[in-house]
Amino acid sequence: MAGLKDYEPVAGPQVIEELRFIAEKTQGLQVQNINSTAVGGGVAEILNRMVPLLQELGVNARWDVIKGGERFFKVTKKFHNALHGKNEDIQPDDFTAFLETGEANRRTMELGGDVIFVHDPQPITLIQEKEQKKAKWLWRCHIDVSNPDQKVWSFLRPFIDRYDGSVFSAPAFSQELPIRQFLIPPSIDPLSDKNKELSESVIGEVLNRFGLDPEKPMVTQISRFDYLKDPLGVIDAFEMVQRRVDCQLVLAGGEATDDPESTEVLMKVRDRASANPDIHVLAIPSGSDIEINALQRASSVVVQKSIKEGFGLTVSEALWKGRPTVASAVGGITLQITHKYSGLLCHSIEGAAHAIKQLLQNPDYGKKLGENGREHIRQNFLLTRHLRDYLLLFLSLFHEGDVIHL
Repeated sequence: MAGLKDYEPVAGPQVIEELRFIAEKTQGLQVQNINSTAVGGGVAEILNRMVPLLQELGVNARWDVIKGGERFFKVTKKFHNALHGKNEDIQPDDFTAFLETGEANRRTMELGGDVIFVHDPQPITLIQEKEQKKAKWLWRCHIDVSNPDQKVWSFLRPFIDRYDGSVFSAPAFSQELPIRQFLIPPSIDPLSDKNKELSESVIGEVLNRFGLDPEKPMVTQISRFDYLKDPLGVIDAFEMVQRRVDCQLVLAGGEATDDPESTEVLMKVRDRASANPDIHVLAIPSGSDIEINALQRASSVVVQKSIKEGFGLTVSEALWKGRPTVASAVGGITLQITHKYSGLLCHSIEGAAHAIKQLLQNPDYGKKLGENGREHIRQNFLLTRHLRDYLLLFLSLFHEGDVIHL
């Protein structure tokens, strides 16, 4: 795995020097990260890269995962959708199942350190150990809760209010809270297998393995199979484009262990795509980072047509590779794409189809958007910036202050 020195050619030596300078103040600090899954999804991906680099900087960082059964993860998926504003049928026994799993984890999980950093709603009830574990407690919300279902939000609020601070990905995502709020966007790792440079031979081998035509323009959406990612809407948009431009569509993604709904969505997508030989639905296992990288780099256009989105790091991944990108104007996507400068934003299936067709028919325009997008990601959404923000966040916990914009 890459060390800090390896990031100098990408981020610049002054960025690495700044990280080492800030880290002098955090030497030996013990930070425990807790989330709901070790694989699948952006949270696990970020922690997998973040924790070793924090350790290199002298922070005693660790990462633990709560345990939960199928029932618990079905409930937390409902919570996830409801917090995004979707209407979900949530019954009293759903709240009971959530609390029972939280209590089981509270009894069995070893908690400790100077900072206990809890990610998303699944482990949120661990805050009930606050009186026993004298640490600074942080709740990191990776999703957009700007318009949540009030029943779920009201249920979670008493837990959130007990934390010492909360972290959101964008100002618009947050809610008014009695605790300190920090605004920290997520990031991508430019040196990971998913984002590093690849040779043409590696890209060609991946395309061949998946039966894709290297000569036919390729439109691609990379994301887990989730209703909120709207893969069926992507197919509708693609087929509008296909009437005018000969091209192929790739819908590729894995299944997160804490998302039981993904199998159902995948089946519906396969059924919808079955009559069109130019639509390729690829259920690739978690950890297929080289394959995802190759698919993005081979794409003429990358799409992220989410209905709701916490942040949508697949957009940063595509822009980092200089790919022309079409994405919905929702959630954190609007922080990554400035319309007609670093990509094209859309608001409907028809809008997505129009934007995709425009980029396929005008590759020079797409190339310019891709170049602008890559520089925007370099300046704002690389792991080195994220590391700096977290180091400053940890320091700020031990100093009084108001809302901090990192």
